[in-house]
Amino acid sequence: MFTYSDVTMKLIVGFAFITVLINLTGKGNLAPTSAMDQLQNYVLGGIIGGVLYNPAITMAQFVVVLLLWSLLILVTRYLKTHIHWFGKFVEGEPITIVRNGELLVENCLRANLSAKDVDFKLRTAGVYDFSEVKRAIVEQNGSLTVLRHGDGSIRYPVIVDGQIDPDVLDIMEKDEDWLMRMLKQQGIDNVKDVYMATYRDNKMTIVSYK
Repeated sequence: MFTYSDVTMKLIVGFAFITVLINLTGKGNLAPTSAMDQLQNYVLGGIIGGVLYNPAITMAQFVVVLLLWSLLILVTRYLKTHIHWFGKFVEGEPITIVRNGELLVENCLRANLSAKDVDFKLRTAGVYDFSEVKRAIVEQNGSLTVLRHGDGSIRYPVIVDGQIDPDVLDIMEKDEDWLMRMLKQQGIDNVKDVYMATYRDNKMTIVSYK
C-alpha cells in the first residue's frame, strides 16, 4: 500500500546514501570526467527513482540494493586506480586524432568518430585547417584538446598512481629504461613511490606519495 511516510523514509535514506557515496568517491560524479562517473549517476538515480514509488520493495531491500551498488562502485574505483589495464578498460584512454597536421583516420575510428563528428569537434575548438594543429586529443570524457604549432609541448603523464603508462611512453618514443634513469636522477628508485610524474619541455616533474 502506498503511503507518504514510506516514500519520505526512502527519500531520506536515498539522499543519505548519495551524500556519503559522493564524498567517498571524491565528488567525481558531480563533474563527470569518464563513463564510470556517468554510470554511477544513472544507476544510482534509477535505483532510487524505481524504488521510491514501489510499495512492494521494503526499506530493508532498498538499503541492501544501495549497499551492493555502493560496494561495487568503491571496489571498481580501487581496482581502476591500482590496476592499469583495468582502469583503461573501464574509463578508456585519450586518443590522438591529429598529429603534426595529419588526420589519423584509424584513431578516429577507434574513438567512434565519423568524419562529420571530427569536423564538428575541430570547428568547435576553432580549428579550420589541420596544418595548424600539432596534436588534437580526444579525452576520456569525449572533449577535444587541441595543441597548435607554437603553443609549446604537451604535458605527458608518464606515471599515474604508481603505474607507468606504456602508451604515453610510445607516444614520446621513450622506453622504461629511460624513465627509470630519469627517476633515479631525482632520487626515486621505485615507481610505486610516485603519485604522478609528467614530462614537458624536456623536463620531468615528479610528485611522490611521501
